Amino acid sequence: MKRGFTLVELLVVIAIIGMLVGLLLPAVQQAREAARRMQCNNNLKQMGLASLNLESAARHYPTGGWYWRFAGDPDAGFNKQQMGGWTYSLLPFMEQNAMYQLGADGDPGTESNTQKQGAKQRAETPLPIFLCPSRRTCKLYTAGTDVVNSAPTPMSAKTDYGCNSGDSYNNYDIPNYSTGKTYDFGSPSARSKGVIFGASEVSISEVRDGTTNTYLIGEKYLNPDYYETGASSSDNEAIFTGADWDSYRLATTGYMAYQDRSGVYENSSHFGSCHAGAFGMVMCDGSVQSISYSIEPETHEYLGSRNDGKVAQIPQ
Repeated sequence: MKRGFTLVELLVVIAIIGMLVGLLLPAVQQAREAARRMQCNNNLKQMGLASLNLESAARHYPTGGWYWRFAGDPDAGFNKQQMGGWTYSLLPFMEQNAMYQLGADGDPGTESNTQKQGAKQRAETPLPIFLCPSRRTCKLYTAGTDVVNSAPTPMSAKTDYGCNSGDSYNNYDIPNYSTGKTYDFGSPSARSKGVIFGASEVSISEVRDGTTNTYLIGEKYLNPDYYETGASSSDNEAIFTGADWDSYRLATTGYMAYQDRSGVYENSSHFGSCHAGAFGMVMCDGSVQSISYSIEPETHEYLGSRNDGKVAQIPQ
């Protein structure tokens, strides 16, 4: 006579399977996070290469744009007259020239319907390269953008990365929002210790502290409570708008980097990420580094400055 399993034996087998699953699950999650982190670093690497290619072509790193009320203008070029942000200027150097050209009307600074609709279409096209896969999926998110040269975009693409604007991002007080033709750039390269900021035109030669020792673009801190809502002022605009905290971050002793934490820093201009232990940063030479959250404040500030004469090495 065949003998079946007893209830006790079945319970023991189920318990053993449960224990094995419990042991394997953390390892699987760690492997997935490692893969996502690798993809995030690859995103930064591509931004670094695109920035260097732009610098080679235009003789400066991507400009930071004008102000959050402006989207990119494909007829304005890559210098300080480009109102769109650094994310916009990088598009042609990331095999996204067709997206960059959306809305071209042959007249820089105009607000034609062609330009507005092109900017709207671009803002509503998410790109995986600008999103950390550990934090957010590639989709549209709630935004508050109603900029001068773009039709309203209540749902838009976002970015999880911010440029190094050093000690100040310097957007510009442009009185005539209806045309965008009244502005005063002054001496933009002298306005910030960073590399990308409002109407910047910083060349490699101006990174006098060394390209391997100066931040370029890194992961940005974001409170998890606002991943989806667009309610934080540091994550409420469309991806390609000009100088704004959505795509800018400070690097000073008063603005250290942090891991994303619920309930902390609703509106933030800090670097950081959702990763444990460290956040990713691409340097001005295009190399990608993992920067510990416990980095010394002075070292963090020195790495955020291109020309203070205080050269710092990235802690190993």
